[in-house]
Amino acid sequence: MDFGSPIICSPACTELEVVVMDWLAKFLKLPDHFLHSSEGPGGGVIQGSASEAVLVAVLAAREQAVVSYRESHPELSESEVRGRLVAYSSDQSNSCIEKAGVLAAMPIRLLPAGEDFVLRGETLRQAIEEDVAAGRIPVICIATLGTTGTCAYDDIETLSAVCEEYKVWLHVDAAYAGGAFALDECADLRKGLDRVDSLNFNLHKFMLVNFDCSAMWLRDANKVVDSFNVDRIYLKHKHEGQSQIPDFRHWQIPLGRRFRALKVWITFRTLGAEGLRNHVRKHIELAKQFEQLVIKDSRFELVAPRALGLVCFRPKGGNEVTTQLLQRLMDRKKIYMVKAEHAGRQFLRFVVCGMDAKASDIDFAWTEIESQLTGLQEEQSLLARKTGNVADLTQHFQVQLSTENASHEKSQ
Repeated sequence: MDFGSPIICSPACTELEVVVMDWLAKFLKLPDHFLHSSEGPGGGVIQGSASEAVLVAVLAAREQAVVSYRESHPELSESEVRGRLVAYSSDQSNSCIEKAGVLAAMPIRLLPAGEDFVLRGETLRQAIEEDVAAGRIPVICIATLGTTGTCAYDDIETLSAVCEEYKVWLHVDAAYAGGAFALDECADLRKGLDRVDSLNFNLHKFMLVNFDCSAMWLRDANKVVDSFNVDRIYLKHKHEGQSQIPDFRHWQIPLGRRFRALKVWITFRTLGAEGLRNHVRKHIELAKQFEQLVIKDSRFELVAPRALGLVCFRPKGGNEVTTQLLQRLMDRKKIYMVKAEHAGRQFLRFVVCGMDAKASDIDFAWTEIESQLTGLQEEQSLLARKTGNVADLTQHFQVQLSTENASHEKSQ
């Protein structure tokens, strides 16, 4: 269902979105300044995707930086200022962040995460100091809570301290992990959120809402409105400026917008807050079950600690074995997984994401994985016996594994 953007076209749709965004912020235990009902200029809006939310943050930060820098450096033209802008993120962040940089015509430096896949403040500080010394203008840092590859959590507390010092916008992409903010046992994930300028998370992931539905909150929505406010006479109406309800066309890229708030309202009314929390907890418990199965099989190794519903693992023997195992699994079409890579090491990502997933599904998936590795090993052993190259085959995988380990250690 679509509705025209000016609030006069469909005020009830806008009013419901304001209500459910405050519901959601309270459910996730976000700082009060992100509430529409707070006394400040903050609030939330439903975007279509995390890509849209990140792009909105990047564009708003860019325009704020241009205005601010030109005020203190009037001798520079607007084009000169825009040519010096730079943004930052982790090399573990989602591809949508790079795309936002392309669309905003602003380079995004992908900073190296630590060996635990986490981006920290000292790394950001070093990059900012290098850029400032070179005459560039730091604009925004996009941190991630729940990276795509390993579901790592960037250090928001140290990043926010650096951003505050250099007046850099801090946006948090919590597209996947944001749903876990609602759990008391995951309270550590919320550390530092009181100091960020904006954040987003996808309800169409953990929250049982169908695509598309990405929640975004702003500490100061005026910064986005000021950046995106483009009016035409055909958009004006007699009630303009008389309502406390926001006109969300100024908070987003498109003019028109869908009635996404309705499906969020229905989900909350149907399942309730506790039902949604239990859904997230169930996924975490099922991922723990899978993690233990990996640990018990000496042929496999964990690449990163389990995080929420994600387990990153791989068969011992190197990238070639990982690739061959994944191909066998995809050919059989019983389960679906994808690969990721860090420091030259490829690994498999097992994600619990089914609405009705249960323990027996985890057992089924593991049986499929370990049986296909057994089949792969038997095929390789048979081939080696036929060619009389058992020793050569063993040496091949040992050399490959040693090379990958050396590459991994060198990158640390």
